[in-house]
Amino acid sequence: MKLELRRIVLFTPNMERMTAFYRDVLGLKVIGTEAGWVDFDAGPCRIALHAGSSEVGKRPPKLNFYAADVTATRAALIGRGAKLGKVVSTAHFDMCGGKDPDGNPIGISARK
Repeated sequence: MKLELRRIVLFTPNMERMTAFYRDVLGLKVIGTEAGWVDFDAGPCRIALHAGSSEVGKRPPKLNFYAADVTATRAALIGRGAKLGKVVSTAHFDMCGGKDPDGNPIGISARK
């Protein structure tokens, strides 16, 4: 049996605000909606919002998005209202981090 990760589901009591963030700020295309559910095209792995409360653990999952040019992508996303930290450069790639409106960590990275 082979399993493939296809979707990450984030539970949120803030459907409107979270939908606006992932759709309007990050620019992900909405590919499906149902009552209490929004599905986004995020490449090979989708992101879905599910209405409901969530208790973030001690170290919540982080949604990491690939961008070839992290600095330019960061600037564009900040222009749309994202809250992102400074770009950090390693020997192999650039990256930066931030949070969505519910406080879930997100990252932009040039790591392939």
